[in-house]
Amino acid sequence: MKYSLSSLCFALILTACNTGTTTEDPALSTSTWQWHLPPSFPTPFVPADNAMSVEKVELGRHLFYDVRLSGNGLQACGTCHLQEKAFTDGLTVAKGSTGELHPRNSQHLANVVYNTTITWANPALTSLERQMEVPMFGDNPIELGLNDNNKAEVLQRFQTDSNYQTLFKQAFPQEAQAINYNNIIKAIASFQRSLISGNSRYDQYNQQKAQLSDSELRGKNLFFGEKAECFHCHGSFNFNDQVNHAGTRVLETPFHNTGLFNIGGTGDFPFPNRGVFELSGKAQDMGKFRASSLRNIELTAPYMHDGSIATLEQVLDFYAEGGRNITEGVHAGDGRNNPFKSELVTLIDLNAQEKADIVAFLKTLTDNEFIHNPKISDPFKQP
Repeated sequence: MKYSLSSLCFALILTACNTGTTTEDPALSTSTWQWHLPPSFPTPFVPADNAMSVEKVELGRHLFYDVRLSGNGLQACGTCHLQEKAFTDGLTVAKGSTGELHPRNSQHLANVVYNTTITWANPALTSLERQMEVPMFGDNPIELGLNDNNKAEVLQRFQTDSNYQTLFKQAFPQEAQAINYNNIIKAIASFQRSLISGNSRYDQYNQQKAQLSDSELRGKNLFFGEKAECFHCHGSFNFNDQVNHAGTRVLETPFHNTGLFNIGGTGDFPFPNRGVFELSGKAQDMGKFRASSLRNIELTAPYMHDGSIATLEQVLDFYAEGGRNITEGVHAGDGRNNPFKSELVTLIDLNAQEKADIVAFLKTLTDNEFIHNPKISDPFKQP
């Protein structure tokens, strides 16, 4: 599951391609989807019951950005996942359509198609379709706020819209009544799978199309070297350690306690942000969260599952110290000594220049083409 990125190359970002392949009746066909992937990116896994198509992705793009998909008509998926921030929101924790705060930071969606698990700490959520049910229908916390009292009204907003009537018919041509929640979820998941990012300056450097500065090169060597060893959790082509694709035979789902908390020296994390423990109840799962991909990390602050670290510089300080020591308040405790902390998180002797070099390298992972790509932008926004 771990790959040496120094040997990988990357290229242009994904674009949708209509090959023009149709059946005998064009009204009952969809345009064939083709992945145009960066070099060394494997073919993504797509579930058999939700095949990709150009029309489905385009429908999903509209639904992703449409505030009418929330119960009160005030918030869209795209409210918490902004393209210019690599599809996160810049907030410490997410805010739902009713103003209720989510306990966790919004994760970015770049290359989410390659994630083995989808959320911060739920090993059971392994598909985008299943995960989409949570923001739509979940009530603790409320995100989009759909429920038994309003879901018929919300669906009618799309059923009576002539543009959506056309989009759904094009995306699901075999269905007489295509505008339903099952297809809404399938379309949004398809759009999310199209969010491929692989044309950063580091990718271009690997293709010998760009140069890195001396500081960035030193940072790269530290990142992949035996001193900083960042690659243990961020060493795949996607800079994380949970990767799934069409060729995957064994799914690995590691979660990590990084020593962010150690309340009262007991190993505890603050409720309800206690990681996999919230579901398993096993002590060894306390504080375990998924390692997020570092692609576009410059754009996705603040960091950690609870957004409690503001800058990349502070993240480097945190990892160099082998955890966080909170000296006062209700969360006081030395995370460096958390009994459940991953053995991969240890004290690293980095000086100020070395930390700066690693930060400089991380900033080369920003994909400017991705964050300005009109194919994945808000279709309702005026140019």
